[in-house]
Amino acid sequence: MKRRQFLQWSAAGLAAGVLGSQVLRAAALPLPKAGEASASSDAAWFRASRRYANLPFGRIAYVERGAGEAAVFLHGAPLNSFQWRGALARLSSHRRCIAPDFMGLGYTEAREHQSLAADAQVAMLAALLDSLGAGRVDIVASDSGCAVAQLFLVRYPSRVNSMLLTNGDVEPDSPPAGAKPAIDMAKAGTLADATAKWLTDTALARSTFGAAVYAHPEKLTAETIAYYVTPMVSSPLRRTQYHDFHIAMEPNPLAGIEASLKKSDVPVRVVWGASDTIFKASDADYLTGIFPNSRGVRRVPEGKLFFQEEFPDVIAEEARKLWGLA
Repeated sequence: MKRRQFLQWSAAGLAAGVLGSQVLRAAALPLPKAGEASASSDAAWFRASRRYANLPFGRIAYVERGAGEAAVFLHGAPLNSFQWRGALARLSSHRRCIAPDFMGLGYTEAREHQSLAADAQVAMLAALLDSLGAGRVDIVASDSGCAVAQLFLVRYPSRVNSMLLTNGDVEPDSPPAGAKPAIDMAKAGTLADATAKWLTDTALARSTFGAAVYAHPEKLTAETIAYYVTPMVSSPLRRTQYHDFHIAMEPNPLAGIEASLKKSDVPVRVVWGASDTIFKASDADYLTGIFPNSRGVRRVPEGKLFFQEEFPDVIAEEARKLWGLA
């Protein structure tokens, strides 16, 4: 693969009720305290806390912390639920926080030939929440997770209490132009090999992918990279599913959804990284304009696509306000 193509792709940021289901639980370590956890302790906690739900879609990985009303955290691509570790540390005292890994990403083991399109992710999410006894939820979403959040709201309007939407898909910008290089590489079957290079070259990961989606790519550790990348390239099937996840971004999964979103009375808060080069700044204005019960937009000047990982205090602050806790 040509270096130029790899840089173009990395600059795109790689934007991306079941009865009787068996839930497998791991013994969890104490949750790292907000502001005190290192990348190493974060990863150790996530590994020990990871659980699985055996559903018709496959073996769905998720992390859960806290009690009471449920909040679900939907990650972006090529990340997994580890993206929300800082938010979980800050919000698990207020909500039962559930952070799943989407099919085709993270540690979820989707069945062979399982659709990985956004509508299938919605069905999986509903089944997972059913298996966990979680009825109505607050949704916090990023990147491609925003598409799933909006589709979930339309399909299950009575199950959503509120939505906190960050940089991610909207109907006029899904998939964003910046994701096209990654989609093309997935179609060519080269995306997984390119991603796997990050496991042995942290500097490459930081200077390409990291620089595109993080304000401080120098803080992207080898352990964090490994937690994100390892499962997606661990087998021929997982590599194929990683490709299929990106290929499924086309055609636009949100086509025609605006009319339904305009009818929703769910409170929505938009928090947007203003330095993002993948999704347009106007996408935030679009979102706040279509929801009748929008609580407006907060822009994070330094934030890029995955600012949620770097600035978890912002996510926690806005979530508490939206949930009526501040």
